[in-house]
Parts: sequence; C-alpha cells; structure tokens
Amino acid sequence: MNIPRHFLDIKDLSTEDLRDILDRGLAYKRGEAPDGIEKPLAGKSIALVFEKPSTRTRVSFEAGIHQLGGQAIVLEPSGTQLGRGETIADTARVLSRYVDGIMIRTTLVEKLLELADYASVPVINGLTDRTHPCQMMADLMTFEERRGPIAGKRVTWVGDGNNMAATWVHAAVRFGFELWLTCPKGLEPGKKLLKWAQDEGGAVHVTAAVDEAVSGAHCVVTDTWISMGDDVGDSEHRRRLLSPYQVNADTMAKASPDAIFLHCLPAYRGKEVTAEVIDGPQSAVWDEAENRLHAQKGILTWCLRC
Repeated sequence: MNIPRHFLDIKDLSTEDLRDILDRGLAYKRGEAPDGIEKPLAGKSIALVFEKPSTRTRVSFEAGIHQLGGQAIVLEPSGTQLGRGETIADTARVLSRYVDGIMIRTTLVEKLLELADYASVPVINGLTDRTHPCQMMADLMTFEERRGPIAGKRVTWVGDGNNMAATWVHAAVRFGFELWLTCPKGLEPGKKLLKWAQDEGGAVHVTAAVDEAVSGAHCVVTDTWISMGDDVGDSEHRRRLLSPYQVNADTMAKASPDAIFLHCLPAYRGKEVTAEVIDGPQSAVWDEAENRLHAQKGILTWCLRC
C-alpha cells in the first residue's frame, strides 16, 4: 500500500513538489488537464472536516472536488461523533475506510498531526491556529500571475504575527524571496519559527518599524487584527497595539510602485486595511480568493497522485 501523500505544511514539502502543485493549479485555471484526465477524482470521495467555520475554504474545496469529478462529504462537529468525544485517531481510522482523502480545518495543530498519523489516506491542512498552507498556495499563485516569479522579490507582512504570517515565513524559505514582518511588540512570530527560517537560510526580517519593512516591497500583506479563536476579552488591547499597522494609502506609497496588496479575507475595512487600498487598483484580493479554488485542485490531485 502506498504511504499517504499528505499536505500538512509548506515547510514539510520540497520546493519541487510545491512547484508541481502550483503548476497543476495554474493548468486547471487555464482549463487544461495536467495529466490528460478531465475528471481525475471521478469515483473518489473527499471528507471535509470543519471544526472551524468557513466561507472560502468550504466553497472552494466543495466546488473544486465537484469540478474534478469527485464527491465532497462535509462533516461538522455537531453532526459527527467528534463533537461527542470520539478521538481523532479513531475518526481517522474510520474515515480512511470510506473516503479517498480528508481535509480538516481545525484549531490545534496536534489534531491535524494525529489525523495524519492514523489516516491511511492523504490529509490536507485546511487551517490550524498555527498555519494556513492552502491559502499560501493561492497567495503565491496570485503574486506570480501579477508580478512573475517570486524568488528574489520583497514581501512585507503588516500586523499580527499569526498563522498566516507563520506560513509566509515557511514560503519565504521554500521559494527564496525576502520577507519582512512588521508587528507590534508582543505579537511577533515565535522565536522557534524564526530560528527555523534562519537555520534554513531564509531571508526573514522582523521589525516594529512599518516604514522600514514596507520600503520597496513588491507585495504588502495583512490579515484581520482578531483572528477566529482569539480571546475576545483581549480585543481592545490588540486594536490599540495594531492600529499603527493599518495598511492605508500612505503605507502602499512607501512600497514599490507596482506593489500588489493581498489579504486572505474576511477583511474589515477601516481597521487592518482601508477601503481605498482593498478596493483600489493595487489590490489583488479577489484574484487571490478565486485562486483558492485552482490551487486546491493542484493540492488534491498531487495528494491523490491523479
């Protein structure tokens, strides 16, 4: 039996495999079949496990699976034994007898890893509190469609050093671009993550100074100030810390003239980004959202060796 080919984190895959996934996704976006098979998931079922609610992840995976000829089976805690205390390991064992792959959108990364350890089918990380690699593949696709190869370019992350910021660190190492993260004190990415990037030879820099980080950037990225699962009792404190990190016209003016703006959505205009930026000519967020569909087709067919 083949060892399952999981998609758990950007850092776990080689640059060659990540490029293969992107190439597959771009081919599907062009209406081509990378391996000459129009419906590579025909006769296959994929379980989509949601412990966190979703718009883009759910719709893009369901639509992508359908377009590839497969069947999506959506599972939520209230409708499964996961919500009643069944272990992740037992769920993995059972689902592996029914379906050809599992996507999970969850909280703790330990749940994802346990699922992958006990599943005999591929497991895809649809999001954890630590990383969001499916979104990252869509972001990379969007940048390269707009500005060409990302290797050697300068990307700036502005705001909270959250799970998306961590995934940008992974991507900077694997794809060879320079990453600047500008975050308020106390909300920087973890030291262990930054040491990993340093040990891997990544060009990753952290500063509290927005102007320094954004200067000359080819891409400016941000995210919501309060992520799903954050302690809402801490929300006012977080807003005070992050208000100087709003992406606005002045921020974009410091970047390269052809810089694009990315945001994984949902966005809150007037908070982490102004309407002028997200709805303006430098914004690529709608292409970015669409590319979740195409990138995930690449992930699905790579994982299932279609």
